[in-house]
Amino acid sequence: MESTNMATGVSNALELGKFAGSCIGVICLVIALEFLRRLQREYDTYLVKQHRVRNAQIHSSVLDNGSDTGHPLDIEANGMGKNDTNRVQVTSKSPLPGRAADLTLQRLVPTVFQQAIRALLHMLQFAVAYFIMLLAMYYNGYIIISIIIGAYIGAFIFSWEGIQITDA
Repeated sequence: MESTNMATGVSNALELGKFAGSCIGVICLVIALEFLRRLQREYDTYLVKQHRVRNAQIHSSVLDNGSDTGHPLDIEANGMGKNDTNRVQVTSKSPLPGRAADLTLQRLVPTVFQQAIRALLHMLQFAVAYFIMLLAMYYNGYIIISIIIGAYIGAFIFSWEGIQITDA
């Protein structure tokens, strides 16, 4: 057991230091949660960009082969097998016959490895959020304030993204 010097209050200061460290740790944990959320968005954006590049290459090779007739494209019939892991579903329409098709609807189906990474990121987010919820259940005002401060700092740092403006 630790002895307490009543004149200096050393033990009390040590306990306050530990509690302050706990509050800083809670702030960092909430910031880490916001980082994981941003990481998930960035990974999904990366997958979409990868898909668009691959789709553009496929689309340009289909057009180069002269198989654009103004009818909806069927990528599977133009060189890609039904069991290909990088299969792309494309629906397109051409406003005028004989013109290049405009891609209007695309669906990305991640590979097993890509989905495993997405699921891992989700699991980490879920676990960290659950720990934060348990910390809030201490019903300690300082811990709850630390959670709120961490959410603010994390959102400030990791939600700083451009806002897309579209003309209506």
